[in-house]
Amino acid sequence: LREIEEPFEKQQIGSSAMPYKRNPMRCERVTSLSRYVICNSMNPDLTSSAQWFERTLDDSANRRLVLPEMFLATDSILNIVLNVVRGLVVYPKMIERHVRQELPFMASESILVEAVKAGGDRQKLHEKIRKYSMEASKFIKEKGIDNDLLERIIKDKDFACIKDKISDILNPKNFIGRAPKQVDEYITKGAKPLLRRYKDLIGISVEFKV
Repeated sequence: LREIEEPFEKQQIGSSAMPYKRNPMRCERVTSLSRYVICNSMNPDLTSSAQWFERTLDDSANRRLVLPEMFLATDSILNIVLNVVRGLVVYPKMIERHVRQELPFMASESILVEAVKAGGDRQKLHEKIRKYSMEASKFIKEKGIDNDLLERIIKDKDFACIKDKISDILNPKNFIGRAPKQVDEYITKGAKPLLRRYKDLIGISVEFKV
């Protein structure tokens, strides 16, 4: 989607075959190490199922291998994630573009509600929006054109009664729900207490070779 990327160095090669690629090497490494940790976490269960930790030595080699390596792998995962978060790149314009593409579909229910409030026949209007939506979706997928659902709706005389309200209906803020409050709650109740608890670690640097 090109909305968000992990850090990418100037001389970094994303793919040996395709020069344009920007493969998320760091996150791929996190995924790889995470699988290793997840699989290793089965060792204590398998040992316990047969041995019950009754002071025999059949867990000795397993324990000496598994525990240190899981801690080392987890430490590496955290270092990589810290590096990714520190250098995360977000592209607001790409996000806006995708929102504009999908917004007419998202707003179709609101358009229907407003048109019915203005005296329109709900079943008739619903069928028209459904038809226009299917046509617009087909054109987007088959011809690669921009979403023209709004143009189709505006041209229909049955929606003339809400033509002056379309811009207000399409305000993206109408579709974010509780997102702002959820973010505030997360920062206040989740992030800030952790930041206070681990304030000595804030600003820690991680060296990471690509």
